Amino acid sequence: MKEVRVRFAPSPTGSLHIGGVRTALYNYLFAKKNNGKFIIRIEDTDQTRFVEKSEQYIYDALNWLGLDADESVKNGGSFAPYKQSERKEIYTKYANELVEKGLAYLAFDSAEELDAMRSKLKDAGESMFLYNAASRMSLKNSLSLSTTEIEKLKSEGVPFVVRLKVPAKEEIRLNDMIRGWVMVHSSTLDDKVLLKSDGMPTYHLANVVDDYLMKISHVIRGEEWLPSAPTHVLLYKSFGWENDMPQFAHLPLLLKPSGDGKLSKRDGEMMGFPVFPLEWKDKNSGKTISGFKEEGYLPEALLNFLAFLGWNPGTEQELFTLEELIDAFSIERIGKSGTRFDINKAKWFNQLYLHKKQPSFFRKSIQKTLEPFDLWNEGAKLDLWVKLVQERSTFEYEMLEEIKSIASKPKDYDQLILASKWNADAKSGLEAFSKELIQMNEISIDSAKALFNQTMESLGIKPGKVLQLLRLSLTGNGAGPDLMTVMELLGPKECSQRITDSIATFEAKSFQ
Repeated sequence: MKEVRVRFAPSPTGSLHIGGVRTALYNYLFAKKNNGKFIIRIEDTDQTRFVEKSEQYIYDALNWLGLDADESVKNGGSFAPYKQSERKEIYTKYANELVEKGLAYLAFDSAEELDAMRSKLKDAGESMFLYNAASRMSLKNSLSLSTTEIEKLKSEGVPFVVRLKVPAKEEIRLNDMIRGWVMVHSSTLDDKVLLKSDGMPTYHLANVVDDYLMKISHVIRGEEWLPSAPTHVLLYKSFGWENDMPQFAHLPLLLKPSGDGKLSKRDGEMMGFPVFPLEWKDKNSGKTISGFKEEGYLPEALLNFLAFLGWNPGTEQELFTLEELIDAFSIERIGKSGTRFDINKAKWFNQLYLHKKQPSFFRKSIQKTLEPFDLWNEGAKLDLWVKLVQERSTFEYEMLEEIKSIASKPKDYDQLILASKWNADAKSGLEAFSKELIQMNEISIDSAKALFNQTMESLGIKPGKVLQLLRLSLTGNGAGPDLMTVMELLGPKECSQRITDSIATFEAKSFQ
């Protein structure tokens, strides 16, 4: 059986869109499910769009998500180099081979001449211009020119490209693993440029040659590449590589949350959610765009979210480890239709994964958050801080913000609660409880609750009349996490001081 070898082939022309990350994930899952190889190939033939640092960004993003390549520029492999700009001579050789076979030709038309042809057709109300069997003999190329004319143009240094000679009347068929049979008539295709005038290959030539030489068994890529697939099928046929042509699977688009069109970077900016895995500094605007990592998403939550954007396991299970995704994944369960990008679903996944984390995962960040405060924060207490806020949060930064809020002495108090609850009994109850607390060296959840109830009972005051004001005096809010846990974490001396400080404020506010 043929070894499964798939490739993720991004271009280093900017940040990696989240749709590209999903493509990488599906390739990775398919390779691992079939005991195959996951290859990262950098397609940098378009040097005019090259963006510095974007290649490293691709590796950093995939490494953060745990999608490690078996072969790449970084890892090496038997089919190196894995960067197309380092394979230029290979493409030239294969382009020349097609020219010699009469399956490709040289075209000397300038960009201005082709633009003039397009304008002429447009003015005449004719259909869109295609450089193909119907028009090529009226244009400036090695099929329409004599050998003498061709040599003259070459000697004069006139730039030329190499174009594929698409057959005039042929039905091109492709059995896509997701979409089934796709059929296109050759008369609707351009004679695509294979080799540009600077000697660099286009995507079409480099892609096919590299997939063949690297023994790629399956090409799993976005739907936007489906229109190019017939040209690639023709190239395989022209080279005589039909038996080695990979199986194709064109993934459905990621759509805007509204479902109206493809998800873009601008959609994320306008609606306030990330569309890149990691933050990216745009070289043109100088603006730094936050990524999923910086927004607080856990890598395992993002992977789970992306896996479900187009694929479903056929079961009710929604939470998957990467290993479980590998085991459950199949191309056959990927849909044809575009999938709406629902950021709330991503948040839901993140919340569930956050809640599954062990307290030790957060200790370092909580320790740092508590450093400015004179609070007891040894290991067991740090874990109690986690327990206090973990189930109430979607992101780790929300946990840390709430911890910081509780650890800080209140500066403001909820005026509505104060106005409705403050009275003589509340004042007496808080004063008495504060005096009891100041005498204690430490307090636990259970002892805090018992002491509070005993103090209120001794005064003949129902605990419910004072409890919300006790919370208000300690945190400034009328609602929040478990109050007795808050008291244990703050300690009796800090609680007593906060209660005493709040009483004077409550009294002053009540007379305003």
